[in-house]
Amino acid sequence: MTARIATGDETTRRADYLAEVTSMLFPSGDGDTARRFIAVPNLRHARVLVPESSRRVAAAALRQYARPAARSARLKRDAAVAALVTRTDRLLLRDRLALPSSDVDIARHLTEVMGHPVHLCIHIGPARANRKPILQLLTESASSVGFVKIGVNDLTRGLVRDESRALRTLAGLGLSRVEVPGVIHTGRWRGHELLVQQALPGWERPAGLDRDRLHAAMRELAHCTGTTTTGLADSRYARRLRRRLDALGDSEDGRALVHAGRSLLDRNGRHYLTFGSWHGDWAPWNMAMLPTRLLLWDLERFATDVPVGFDPLHYALQDDIVTRRIDPAIAVASLLTRAPAVLSTFGIDPQRARLTTLLYLVDLATRYLADGQAEAGAALGALGRWLLPTLLDHIVVEGEPAP
Repeated sequence: MTARIATGDETTRRADYLAEVTSMLFPSGDGDTARRFIAVPNLRHARVLVPESSRRVAAAALRQYARPAARSARLKRDAAVAALVTRTDRLLLRDRLALPSSDVDIARHLTEVMGHPVHLCIHIGPARANRKPILQLLTESASSVGFVKIGVNDLTRGLVRDESRALRTLAGLGLSRVEVPGVIHTGRWRGHELLVQQALPGWERPAGLDRDRLHAAMRELAHCTGTTTTGLADSRYARRLRRRLDALGDSEDGRALVHAGRSLLDRNGRHYLTFGSWHGDWAPWNMAMLPTRLLLWDLERFATDVPVGFDPLHYALQDDIVTRRIDPAIAVASLLTRAPAVLSTFGIDPQRARLTTLLYLVDLATRYLADGQAEAGAALGALGRWLLPTLLDHIVVEGEPAP
């Protein structure tokens, strides 16, 4: 492997993670056979490894993975695809990586699982607690036939199992407005949790965003396992959220969040809400709106018995922060202001819209702290810099000191 050049924390973390993932997927073999990959854009800032053995497959892997949300990212992706197609990749994509091939590597295992030879494309995500190896499977004819998630620790193993269950549950519900991946295979490989799922054609030419279609799809998912309307204090959701808050570690952010979350639940227990299902991370990059269907993937956070409205709130917040590049603290404050409009098509009145939004923000903050996103170096892991101040301002009773 080319020597790592450490030029900053993010570069160092990404390079270390690249070495960790590749050594896990391709443990040292006895022979001299190697699988060669092209690092995109380079080894210092690797986002993806595509097979060097076939430029056609490599170009398809980049083109068919997903449509990046940011225009700059799409332009860079398109430039890399063009370089591979025109055979000028040595000028733009100079870094190569040779990984040992053996009978125990992931490529051999996935060939057996799929029943035919497959090319692997390895995606290297940004630092976050739930980061895990994600592989794209392509045939010799450059068709994407599957995506693989590998759980490598307690958190990610649980998420992979949760997504497997969610996909199987949703497959039997006859959804008409959304399409989710089918499960091809689940199992274990060298002690790691494995999920192979169908590749949905999110790379196809998208239709323009139709918010009516988007909200109709979100409503369908919210109601897909049934709904109940009850007082917050009597809901399974409130009991579950209290347990999650109680399990948070004793940090400054943790104490502040526990105080805010308990205050919110205690003061609003008599208010009635409707509870249903949510995707858990419905964002522009986890869906594709095609002319005749809406594709939806990455359902590892799918859950039932949550307040209806969480999905449109999450979508709005993530779209503001990631796509529109709005300062996260401003985006949170804006979400609270816009909540009645965001949730109006879900039949949620302004009072319940505010409560639903505060519950969503507490829920999201609890997830970040429980997962250890700050310790993992996630961009939004330090909640005290963006989410908690606004949350505390809107929850803590006037005159009541925060801990």
